Amino acid sequence: MTTQTLNTHSMRTQRGVTLLESLIAFLVLSLGMLALGKVQTHLRLESDISRQRSEAVRLAQEDMETLRSFSVIQATAGARSYADINSSTRTVDSTTGYRSNTQYLVSRTVGATGAPNVKQASVSVGWSDRAGAAQQVVIHSIISGSNPAYSGALNIAPRKAQAQAALTRSARIPLAAKDLGNGSSALKPVSSGGVVLVFDNLSGVVSARCAGVNPSVLTRDLGVADLTRCDATTGLLLSGHVRFSSASPPNAGQANATTLPLDVALSLTGGTYTTAPWCASEAQKTVSYLGIGGLRLDAVPATAQPASVGLASWTDTGDRFVAYHCVVYPPTAAAVWSGRATLTPSGWTIGTGPADRRVCRYSADLDGSGAVDGNIEHPASYVNVGVALTQQNFLVITGTENCPVGSPPILGGTAADAFVNLSTAQHQP
Repeated sequence: MTTQTLNTHSMRTQRGVTLLESLIAFLVLSLGMLALGKVQTHLRLESDISRQRSEAVRLAQEDMETLRSFSVIQATAGARSYADINSSTRTVDSTTGYRSNTQYLVSRTVGATGAPNVKQASVSVGWSDRAGAAQQVVIHSIISGSNPAYSGALNIAPRKAQAQAALTRSARIPLAAKDLGNGSSALKPVSSGGVVLVFDNLSGVVSARCAGVNPSVLTRDLGVADLTRCDATTGLLLSGHVRFSSASPPNAGQANATTLPLDVALSLTGGTYTTAPWCASEAQKTVSYLGIGGLRLDAVPATAQPASVGLASWTDTGDRFVAYHCVVYPPTAAAVWSGRATLTPSGWTIGTGPADRRVCRYSADLDGSGAVDGNIEHPASYVNVGVALTQQNFLVITGTENCPVGSPPILGGTAADAFVNLSTAQHQP
Protein backbone atom coordinates (compact mmCIF):
# COMPACT_ATOMS: atom_id res chain seq x y z
CA MET A 1 0.00 0.00 0.00
CA THR A 2 2.75 2.37 0.88
CA THR A 3 4.87 1.52 -2.14
CA GLN A 4 2.10 2.25 -4.60
CA THR A 5 1.44 5.68 -3.11
CA LEU A 6 5.11 6.72 -3.46
CA ASN A 7 5.35 5.69 -7.11
CA THR A 8 2.28 7.67 -8.02
CA HIS A 9 3.67 10.80 -6.39
CA SER A 10 7.02 10.37 -8.18
CA MET A 11 5.36 10.11 -11.57
CA ARG A 12 3.38 13.29 -10.96
CA THR A 13 6.58 15.16 -9.96
CA GLN A 14 8.42 14.05 -13.08
CA ARG A 15 5.59 15.20 -15.33
CA GLY A 16 5.89 18.74 -13.90
CA VAL A 17 9.65 18.95 -14.41
CA THR A 18 9.35 18.00 -18.07
CA LEU A 19 6.88 20.82 -18.70
CA LEU A 20 9.18 23.34 -17.02
CA GLU A 21 12.14 22.22 -19.13
CA SER A 22 10.05 22.62 -22.25
CA LEU A 23 9.13 26.15 -21.27
CA ILE A 24 12.77 27.05 -20.61
CA ALA A 25 13.87 25.56 -23.93
CA PHE A 26 11.15 27.51 -25.73
CA LEU A 27 12.33 30.73 -24.01
CA VAL A 28 15.95 30.12 -25.05
CA LEU A 29 14.85 29.40 -28.60
CA SER A 30 12.79 32.59 -28.69
CA LEU A 31 15.69 34.67 -27.47
CA GLY A 32 17.94 33.09 -30.10
CA MET A 33 15.42 33.87 -32.83
CA LEU A 34 15.19 37.45 -31.64
CA ALA A 35 19.01 37.79 -31.65
CA LEU A 36 19.19 36.26 -35.10
CA GLY A 37 16.64 38.73 -36.38
CA LYS A 38 18.60 41.60 -34.87
CA VAL A 39 21.82 40.37 -36.49
CA GLN A 40 20.06 40.18 -39.84
CA THR A 41 18.82 43.75 -39.43
CA HIS A 42 22.33 44.89 -38.48
CA LEU A 43 23.84 43.16 -41.52
CA ARG A 44 21.33 44.82 -43.81
CA LEU A 45 22.13 48.20 -42.24
CA GLU A 46 25.88 47.73 -42.66
CA SER A 47 25.38 46.56 -46.23
CA ASP A 48 23.37 49.70 -46.98
CA ILE A 49 26.02 51.92 -45.38
CA SER A 50 28.75 50.23 -47.41
CA ARG A 51 26.85 50.82 -50.63
CA GLN A 52 26.08 54.38 -49.69
CA ARG A 53 29.68 55.07 -48.69
CA SER A 54 30.94 53.82 -52.07
CA GLU A 55 28.48 56.11 -53.83
CA ALA A 56 29.50 59.01 -51.58
CA VAL A 57 33.19 58.48 -52.42
CA ARG A 58 32.29 58.45 -56.12
CA LEU A 59 30.37 61.70 -55.79
CA ALA A 60 33.23 63.33 -53.88
CA GLN A 61 35.83 62.25 -56.45
CA GLU A 62 33.59 63.38 -59.29
CA ASP A 63 33.19 66.81 -57.73
CA MET A 64 36.95 67.09 -57.12
CA GLU A 65 37.68 66.21 -60.74
CA THR A 66 35.36 68.96 -61.94
CA LEU A 67 37.66 71.39 -60.12
CA ARG A 68 40.65 70.09 -62.11
CA SER A 69 38.86 70.25 -65.45
CA PHE A 70 39.19 74.00 -65.95
CA SER A 71 40.17 75.03 -69.49
CA VAL A 72 41.36 78.60 -68.85
CA ILE A 73 42.93 80.48 -65.95
CA GLN A 74 40.88 83.68 -65.81
CA ALA A 75 37.08 83.78 -65.60
CA THR A 76 35.66 83.54 -69.12
CA ALA A 77 32.04 83.35 -70.25
CA GLY A 78 31.11 79.85 -71.42
CA ALA A 79 34.32 78.20 -70.16
CA ARG A 80 35.24 76.52 -66.89
CA SER A 81 38.10 78.53 -65.39
CA TYR A 82 40.51 78.25 -62.49
CA ALA A 83 39.19 81.55 -61.16
CA ASP A 84 35.69 80.00 -60.87
CA ILE A 85 36.79 77.36 -58.34
CA ASN A 86 35.00 78.24 -55.09
CA SER A 87 32.99 76.78 -52.21
CA SER A 88 29.50 75.38 -52.91
CA THR A 89 26.76 73.05 -51.67
CA ARG A 90 24.38 70.84 -53.67
CA THR A 91 21.96 67.93 -53.14
CA VAL A 92 22.18 64.66 -55.11
CA ASP A 93 19.68 61.74 -55.17
CA SER A 94 20.91 58.20 -55.86
CA THR A 95 19.23 54.76 -55.90
CA THR A 96 21.69 52.92 -53.69
CA GLY A 97 19.38 51.88 -50.79
CA TYR A 98 17.05 48.86 -50.70
CA ARG A 99 13.89 50.81 -49.95
CA SER A 100 14.20 54.25 -51.56
CA ASN A 101 16.56 56.82 -52.99
CA THR A 102 19.34 58.10 -50.76
CA GLN A 103 19.77 61.85 -50.65
CA TYR A 104 23.35 63.18 -50.44
CA LEU A 105 24.50 66.64 -49.48
CA VAL A 106 27.74 67.51 -51.37
CA SER A 107 29.64 70.41 -49.81
CA ARG A 108 32.82 71.89 -51.22
CA THR A 109 35.22 74.13 -49.31
CA VAL A 110 37.99 75.97 -51.23
CA GLY A 111 40.69 78.02 -49.54
CA ALA A 112 44.14 79.50 -50.15
CA THR A 113 47.33 77.61 -49.25
CA GLY A 114 49.68 80.59 -49.04
CA ALA A 115 51.50 79.50 -52.19
CA PRO A 116 50.88 81.37 -55.47
CA ASN A 117 48.43 79.81 -57.96
CA VAL A 118 47.49 76.97 -55.61
CA LYS A 119 44.10 76.29 -53.95
CA GLN A 120 43.25 73.78 -51.23
CA ALA A 121 39.94 71.99 -51.79
CA SER A 122 37.89 69.71 -49.51
CA VAL A 123 34.74 67.88 -50.61
CA SER A 124 32.41 66.32 -48.02
CA VAL A 125 29.41 64.11 -48.85
CA GLY A 126 26.85 63.57 -46.06
CA TRP A 127 23.70 61.40 -45.82
CA SER A 128 21.44 59.62 -43.32
CA ASP A 129 21.43 55.82 -43.21
CA ARG A 130 18.28 53.65 -42.78
CA ALA A 131 18.62 53.96 -38.99
CA GLY A 132 18.57 57.75 -39.22
CA ALA A 133 22.23 58.13 -38.18
CA ALA A 134 24.30 60.80 -39.96
CA GLN A 135 27.16 59.50 -42.19
CA GLN A 136 29.91 61.47 -43.98
CA VAL A 137 32.86 61.02 -46.39
CA VAL A 138 35.52 63.76 -46.82
CA ILE A 139 38.40 63.98 -49.32
CA HIS A 140 41.09 66.67 -49.59
CA SER A 141 43.32 67.78 -52.48
CA ILE A 142 45.45 70.61 -53.89
CA ILE A 143 44.46 72.31 -57.17
CA SER A 144 47.32 73.93 -59.10
CA GLY A 145 46.61 76.95 -61.27
CA SER A 146 48.86 75.83 -64.16
CA ASN A 147 47.79 76.92 -67.61
CA PRO A 148 46.01 73.96 -69.31
CA ALA A 149 47.71 74.93 -72.56
CA TYR A 150 50.96 73.56 -71.17
CA SER A 151 49.51 70.04 -71.19
CA GLY A 152 49.83 70.12 -74.97
CA ALA A 153 53.60 69.99 -74.57
CA LEU A 154 53.24 66.27 -73.82
CA ASN A 155 52.28 65.74 -77.46
CA ILE A 156 55.27 67.66 -78.84
CA ALA A 157 58.38 65.70 -79.70
CA PRO A 158 61.39 67.00 -77.75
CA ARG A 159 63.81 69.13 -79.72
CA LYS A 160 67.25 67.69 -80.09
CA ALA A 161 70.42 69.08 -78.57
CA GLN A 162 68.70 71.08 -75.82
CA ALA A 163 71.50 70.56 -73.34
CA GLN A 164 73.00 73.90 -72.40
CA ALA A 165 76.74 74.44 -72.37
CA ALA A 166 78.86 77.56 -71.93
CA LEU A 167 76.93 80.85 -71.86
CA THR A 168 73.72 78.88 -71.02
CA ARG A 169 72.96 77.99 -74.62
CA SER A 170 73.25 74.96 -76.89
CA ALA A 171 76.67 73.31 -77.00
CA ARG A 172 76.35 73.24 -80.80
CA ILE A 173 76.69 77.02 -81.10
CA PRO A 174 80.28 78.23 -81.68
CA LEU A 175 81.73 79.84 -78.55
CA ALA A 176 82.68 82.97 -80.49
CA ALA A 177 79.01 83.69 -81.38
CA LYS A 178 77.55 86.82 -79.76
CA ASP A 179 74.39 86.36 -77.64
CA LEU A 180 71.89 88.92 -78.94
CA GLY A 181 69.72 88.76 -75.81
CA ASN A 182 66.59 87.69 -77.68
CA GLY A 183 67.03 83.93 -77.59
CA SER A 184 69.50 83.86 -80.47
CA SER A 185 73.22 84.31 -81.12
CA ALA A 186 75.13 85.69 -84.11
CA LEU A 187 78.49 84.86 -85.71
CA LYS A 188 80.50 86.29 -88.60
CA PRO A 189 82.17 83.23 -90.22
CA VAL A 190 84.59 85.61 -91.96
CA SER A 191 85.64 88.50 -89.74
CA SER A 192 85.85 91.04 -92.55
CA GLY A 193 82.87 89.64 -94.45
CA GLY A 194 79.30 90.87 -94.67
CA VAL A 195 77.49 87.62 -93.81
CA VAL A 196 76.23 86.71 -90.32
CA LEU A 197 74.84 83.37 -89.16
CA VAL A 198 72.07 83.52 -86.55
CA PHE A 199 71.58 80.55 -84.18
CA ASP A 200 68.67 79.54 -81.98
CA ASN A 201 70.10 79.42 -78.44
CA LEU A 202 68.02 76.41 -77.40
CA SER A 203 68.45 74.00 -80.30
CA GLY A 204 71.63 75.31 -81.95
CA VAL A 205 70.08 75.32 -85.43
CA VAL A 206 70.85 78.13 -87.86
CA SER A 207 67.66 80.18 -87.82
CA ALA A 208 68.77 82.84 -90.34
CA ARG A 209 71.59 83.94 -92.64
CA CYS A 210 71.97 87.69 -92.93
CA ALA A 211 73.84 89.59 -95.66
CA GLY A 212 74.90 93.19 -96.13
CA VAL A 213 76.40 93.55 -92.65
CA ASN A 214 79.09 96.20 -92.20
CA PRO A 215 82.46 94.38 -92.75
CA SER A 216 84.14 96.47 -90.05
CA VAL A 217 81.73 95.29 -87.32
CA LEU A 218 83.21 92.44 -85.29
CA THR A 219 81.18 89.49 -84.03
CA ARG A 220 81.47 90.75 -80.46
CA ASP A 221 79.88 94.08 -81.47
CA LEU A 222 76.92 92.69 -83.41
CA GLY A 223 73.42 93.75 -82.43
CA VAL A 224 69.90 93.06 -83.63
CA ALA A 225 69.93 96.37 -85.53
CA ASP A 226 72.82 95.12 -87.71
CA LEU A 227 70.75 92.20 -89.04
CA THR A 228 68.36 93.60 -91.64
CA ARG A 229 68.74 91.51 -94.80
CA CYS A 230 68.11 88.01 -93.46
CA ASP A 231 66.97 84.76 -95.02
CA ALA A 232 65.01 82.93 -92.32
CA THR A 233 65.43 79.44 -93.80
CA THR A 234 66.33 76.97 -91.03
CA GLY A 235 69.59 75.08 -91.53
CA LEU A 236 72.11 72.87 -89.73
CA LEU A 237 75.70 73.89 -89.05
CA LEU A 238 78.71 71.86 -90.20
CA SER A 239 81.98 73.32 -88.95
CA GLY A 240 85.55 72.52 -88.05
CA HIS A 241 89.23 73.33 -88.59
CA VAL A 242 91.70 72.47 -91.35
CA ARG A 243 95.31 72.10 -90.17
CA PHE A 244 98.51 71.70 -92.18
CA SER A 245 101.60 69.63 -91.42
CA SER A 246 104.82 69.60 -93.49
CA ALA A 247 106.69 67.25 -91.11
CA SER A 248 107.79 63.77 -92.09
CA PRO A 249 106.12 61.79 -90.71
CA PRO A 250 103.23 64.20 -90.16
CA ASN A 251 102.22 64.93 -86.57
CA ALA A 252 98.45 65.27 -86.14
CA GLY A 253 98.94 66.81 -82.70
CA GLN A 254 101.31 69.58 -83.79
CA ALA A 255 99.96 70.56 -87.19
CA ASN A 256 100.76 74.28 -87.14
CA ALA A 257 102.29 74.79 -90.58
CA THR A 258 101.39 77.77 -92.76
CA THR A 259 97.89 77.45 -94.13
CA LEU A 260 96.97 77.33 -97.81
CA PRO A 261 93.86 78.94 -99.36
CA LEU A 262 90.91 76.59 -99.77
CA ASP A 263 87.16 76.24 -99.90
CA VAL A 264 84.87 73.56 -98.51
CA ALA A 265 82.42 71.88 -100.89
CA LEU A 266 79.40 69.73 -100.03
CA SER A 267 77.97 67.02 -102.28
CA LEU A 268 74.50 66.19 -100.95
CA THR A 269 72.50 62.98 -101.42
CA GLY A 270 69.31 61.39 -100.16
CA GLY A 271 66.66 63.87 -101.27
CA THR A 272 65.77 67.05 -103.12
CA TYR A 273 67.41 70.14 -101.63
CA THR A 274 65.53 73.30 -102.56
CA THR A 275 68.22 75.54 -100.99
CA ALA A 276 71.88 75.03 -101.81
CA PRO A 277 74.36 74.65 -98.95
CA TRP A 278 76.51 77.64 -98.02
CA CYS A 279 80.15 77.51 -96.84
CA ALA A 280 82.78 80.05 -95.80
CA SER A 281 86.34 79.67 -94.51
CA GLU A 282 88.97 81.93 -92.97
CA ALA A 283 92.66 81.47 -92.08
CA GLN A 284 93.14 82.11 -88.37
CA LYS A 285 95.77 82.08 -85.64
CA THR A 286 95.65 81.71 -81.87
CA VAL A 287 96.85 84.55 -79.65
CA SER A 288 97.05 84.98 -75.88
CA TYR A 289 96.57 88.17 -73.88
CA LEU A 290 95.58 89.42 -70.44
CA GLY A 291 91.88 90.10 -70.28
CA ILE A 292 89.05 90.11 -67.78
CA GLY A 293 89.53 87.11 -65.51
CA GLY A 294 93.18 86.49 -66.44
CA LEU A 295 95.03 85.04 -69.42
CA ARG A 296 92.85 84.37 -72.46
CA LEU A 297 93.31 82.47 -75.72
CA ASP A 298 91.41 83.65 -78.77
CA ALA A 299 91.30 82.79 -82.46
CA VAL A 300 91.70 85.85 -84.69
CA PRO A 301 92.21 86.32 -88.45
CA ALA A 302 95.71 85.29 -89.54
CA THR A 303 96.52 88.84 -90.67
CA ALA A 304 94.98 90.63 -87.68
CA GLN A 305 96.91 93.03 -85.46
CA PRO A 306 96.19 93.76 -81.77
CA ALA A 307 94.71 97.18 -82.54
CA SER A 308 92.15 95.64 -84.91
CA VAL A 309 90.41 93.99 -81.95
CA GLY A 310 90.97 96.76 -79.43
CA LEU A 311 94.10 95.40 -77.70
CA ALA A 312 97.44 97.05 -77.02
CA SER A 313 99.35 93.81 -77.52
CA TRP A 314 99.11 90.03 -77.56
CA THR A 315 101.35 86.98 -77.83
CA ASP A 316 101.22 84.93 -81.02
CA THR A 317 101.20 81.25 -80.00
CA GLY A 318 102.27 80.09 -83.46
CA ASP A 319 99.08 78.06 -83.92
CA ARG A 320 97.72 78.26 -87.49
CA PHE A 321 94.59 76.75 -89.06
CA VAL A 322 91.65 77.42 -91.37
CA ALA A 323 88.22 77.64 -89.72
CA TYR A 324 85.25 76.71 -91.91
CA HIS A 325 81.50 77.00 -91.38
CA CYS A 326 78.86 75.46 -93.64
CA VAL A 327 75.07 75.64 -93.42
CA VAL A 328 73.08 72.76 -94.88
CA TYR A 329 69.36 73.14 -95.56
CA PRO A 330 67.74 69.67 -95.32
CA PRO A 331 64.72 68.74 -97.43
CA THR A 332 61.54 69.89 -95.69
CA ALA A 333 59.96 66.43 -95.57
CA ALA A 334 62.99 64.64 -94.10
CA ALA A 335 64.57 67.33 -91.85
CA VAL A 336 67.90 65.47 -92.21
CA TRP A 337 70.67 65.58 -94.76
CA SER A 338 73.26 63.18 -96.17
CA GLY A 339 76.38 63.81 -98.19
CA ARG A 340 80.16 64.29 -98.27
CA ALA A 341 82.35 67.30 -97.45
CA THR A 342 85.58 67.84 -99.40
CA LEU A 343 88.31 70.49 -99.61
CA THR A 344 88.72 72.49 -102.81
CA PRO A 345 92.31 73.82 -103.08
CA SER A 346 93.17 77.26 -104.45
CA GLY A 347 96.70 77.53 -105.89
CA TRP A 348 97.73 74.02 -104.82
CA THR A 349 96.78 70.46 -105.78
CA ILE A 350 95.51 67.35 -104.06
CA GLY A 351 97.34 64.16 -105.01
CA THR A 352 100.00 61.64 -104.04
CA GLY A 353 103.08 63.34 -105.56
CA PRO A 354 105.78 65.25 -103.66
CA ALA A 355 104.36 68.58 -104.88
CA ASP A 356 100.81 67.58 -103.97
CA ARG A 357 98.91 67.54 -100.72
CA ARG A 358 96.93 64.68 -99.22
CA VAL A 359 93.79 65.41 -97.16
CA CYS A 360 93.13 63.38 -94.02
CA ARG A 361 90.19 63.73 -91.68
CA TYR A 362 90.48 63.57 -87.90
CA SER A 363 88.31 60.51 -87.34
CA ALA A 364 88.03 57.97 -84.53
CA ASP A 365 85.71 55.25 -83.20
CA LEU A 366 84.28 57.32 -80.37
CA ASP A 367 81.42 55.00 -79.45
CA GLY A 368 83.43 51.77 -79.48
CA SER A 369 81.34 50.18 -82.22
CA GLY A 370 84.42 48.93 -84.07
CA ALA A 371 83.93 51.32 -87.00
CA VAL A 372 83.79 55.01 -87.78
CA ASP A 373 80.10 55.04 -88.63
CA GLY A 374 78.57 57.79 -86.51
CA ASN A 375 78.13 61.28 -87.94
CA ILE A 376 79.86 62.83 -84.94
CA GLU A 377 82.89 60.57 -85.58
CA HIS A 378 83.55 62.37 -88.89
CA PRO A 379 82.95 59.53 -91.37
CA ALA A 380 83.84 59.68 -95.06
CA SER A 381 80.19 60.47 -95.83
CA TYR A 382 77.41 61.65 -93.52
CA VAL A 383 74.05 59.86 -93.37
CA ASN A 384 70.80 61.34 -92.03
CA VAL A 385 72.30 64.27 -90.12
CA GLY A 386 69.63 65.92 -87.99
CA VAL A 387 71.72 68.12 -85.67
CA ALA A 388 74.57 70.58 -85.93
CA LEU A 389 78.01 68.97 -86.30
CA THR A 390 81.11 70.71 -84.96
CA GLN A 391 84.79 69.73 -84.73
CA GLN A 392 84.68 68.01 -88.12
CA ASN A 393 88.39 68.66 -88.61
CA PHE A 394 90.83 67.92 -91.45
CA LEU A 395 94.62 67.52 -91.68
CA VAL A 396 96.53 68.39 -94.87
CA ILE A 397 99.92 66.66 -95.32
CA THR A 398 102.49 66.12 -98.03
CA GLY A 399 101.17 63.94 -100.86
CA THR A 400 103.80 61.23 -100.39
CA GLU A 401 103.03 60.77 -96.68
CA ASN A 402 100.42 58.52 -95.10
CA CYS A 403 97.67 59.82 -92.88
CA PRO A 404 98.85 59.38 -89.27
CA VAL A 405 97.03 56.87 -87.09
CA GLY A 406 97.19 56.96 -83.29
CA SER A 407 99.36 60.08 -83.15
CA PRO A 408 100.93 60.98 -79.78
CA PRO A 409 99.26 63.71 -77.69
CA ILE A 410 100.28 67.34 -77.98
CA LEU A 411 102.23 67.38 -74.71
CA GLY A 412 104.22 64.21 -75.44
CA GLY A 413 104.11 60.82 -73.76
CA THR A 414 102.08 57.86 -74.95
CA ALA A 415 98.77 57.79 -76.75
CA ALA A 416 97.07 56.74 -73.52
CA ASP A 417 97.98 60.14 -72.02
CA ALA A 418 96.01 62.09 -74.63
CA PHE A 419 92.70 63.73 -73.74
CA VAL A 420 91.61 63.54 -77.40
CA ASN A 421 91.93 60.93 -80.11
CA LEU A 422 94.25 62.28 -82.82
CA SER A 423 93.83 59.39 -85.26
CA THR A 424 93.16 60.34 -88.86
CA ALA A 425 91.89 58.58 -92.00
CA GLN A 426 92.59 59.35 -95.65
CA HIS A 427 89.88 61.50 -97.22
CA GLN A 428 91.30 62.92 -100.48
CA PRO A 429 92.36 61.79 -103.01
